[in-house]
Amino acid sequence: LEFRRVLFRSRQSVVKPGDPDHLELAYSKVALVGLALCEQPRRFLVVGLGGGSLPMFLRKHYPAAEIDAVDIDPGVVEVAKKFFGFREDERMRAHVGDGRQFIENVRQPYDMIILDAFGARSVPAHLTTLEFLQAVRRALAPSGVAVSNVWRPAHNDLYNEMIRTHQAAFDQLFVLDVPGDVNNILLALPRRQAVDRSELTRTARNISAEKKFRFDLGDSFVYGFAVVTDRTYPGKVLRDADLD
Repeated sequence: LEFRRVLFRSRQSVVKPGDPDHLELAYSKVALVGLALCEQPRRFLVVGLGGGSLPMFLRKHYPAAEIDAVDIDPGVVEVAKKFFGFREDERMRAHVGDGRQFIENVRQPYDMIILDAFGARSVPAHLTTLEFLQAVRRALAPSGVAVSNVWRPAHNDLYNEMIRTHQAAFDQLFVLDVPGDVNNILLALPRRQAVDRSELTRTARNISAEKKFRFDLGDSFVYGFAVVTDRTYPGKVLRDADLD
């Protein structure tokens, strides 16, 4: 089943009912590379529920973890439950509300925060600013990772600015290409960490083997991986003061 935003006719999520292992969209597999950058994750936050494919996948493979998903649209949560098999339980919860407000009120840090609320023509401006990303950083455990699903420049006028703002908010930033799609995955760390691409690939492959993923997480590094270190990256830092 496909979940589409009717206004923009864009495919947001694909779920195979009854099969949480199935991840149809390429970006969702690449986003999980963040698992290779946080040790033994116990708490996940997903901003932007869609059909619920990522939370359900994480619930299957990390059964002891706590998983929160937040979406501003109550209709999205209703559709995910009614048609896509998303089910809350004692460890997985759906919250209706603004993702920024939710993150600003976090008291117990997360090991992995996935920001999946950005579309090609529907980038929520208040989720792009330095102040927001600083709140994301505060909501992360020191060993955690923030994962952003961002559309590329051809489809996103704010791409360069979003990269630059992530740089300003975090200590280290990596960019992964999504094969056959128009997205990039940003991996942002609240710390400096020496990363060797081959070692990171091995770690990712080991995770997918240990957890019995249907895909090799290490393949995500084949299509493009960059460590963004240039602090003169084009584009300005986005700030709350610039919002209309």
